[in-house]
Amino acid sequence: MDELDLTTSESKTTYEDITDYVLEHTGLKVSNLHIAQVKQKCGIIERVNYNLPKSENSRQPKCPPEKEAAIREALEHFQMIK
Repeated sequence: MDELDLTTSESKTTYEDITDYVLEHTGLKVSNLHIAQVKQKCGIIERVNYNLPKSENSRQPKCPPEKEAAIREALEHFQMIK
């Protein structure tokens, strides 16, 4: 799959849309980091991140399973995944 291959809904759906959907339907607050982690697991290609950590040993918190399920539901709703 090419980096430029985007579905129409992928190009129009924002992180704010996903966050709002999850909050409205589950009451969970999710961060952009959690959304990015789930999108990566689903194979959705993200843009290059130029804001890299200074040390290679830095850790990022993992997305909890209940939030991951809610984000996947939102991605399905916005037709970004099947």
